[in-house]
Amino acid sequence: MLMAFLSDIHGNLPALEAAVGNAKARGAGKIICAGDMTGYGPFPNEVCLFLKERRIPAIIGNYDQKAIEVAERGAAAAARMKQKKRKILLWTGAHLDDRSRRYLAGLPERLTLRLPGGHHLLVVHGSPLSRDDAIYPSITRRGLEAKVGGVRPDVLVCGHTHIPFVKRIGGVLLVNCGSAGHPVDGDPRPAYALVCAEAGAVPRGRIVRFEYDRKGTIAALEKTSLPKGLQQDFAEGSKMRFLE
Repeated sequence: MLMAFLSDIHGNLPALEAAVGNAKARGAGKIICAGDMTGYGPFPNEVCLFLKERRIPAIIGNYDQKAIEVAERGAAAAARMKQKKRKILLWTGAHLDDRSRRYLAGLPERLTLRLPGGHHLLVVHGSPLSRDDAIYPSITRRGLEAKVGGVRPDVLVCGHTHIPFVKRIGGVLLVNCGSAGHPVDGDPRPAYALVCAEAGAVPRGRIVRFEYDRKGTIAALEKTSLPKGLQQDFAEGSKMRFLE
């Protein structure tokens, strides 16, 4: 069984379309989204509709939750954010239609699956602790044990950091599928993860980087009131302009 996991699409419909097409071409029989469909990119509604219409299982991400709160409560929900990040979140909340808000609000916080061979797979956005928690490639066995607590999956899939990696640690196959729409590691190609699970074998995974129509996304950004620096971020595979 070959499965594809993608996360942190962040309103980038051309990248999502390319990721799904790439995964299917490689033989993925199931595709799952680990959250953060919205934010930064110009297509929040289109991304939600794409996933919903294709019945791609998904969980809610931390940015999705913030976007819902802003859509419902207005600017007060983003009052403590830094100026540039606040502008992006307010734009996203204002451009989420009712259908997208209902879709996001109805998503679970995690998914669990039983893989061939009886292996237990857990999909979260940040970590088993919370949507906002982060798992980086430097995590140690002790650090991972603190995050999973009493729930010890054979495969743990996450996103949130936009840093893709696959690592086996303490008997757990740890997969951060990176960002399928807004890479931040200097490589403008988005990423997703493939996980292969077969009876009688230990699950294994790998990261796939792929090309997409970046020019189309950047052209769409130019037509919005989103900060102009985002165009360069998508072109370069960076996010530095919005850390301050």
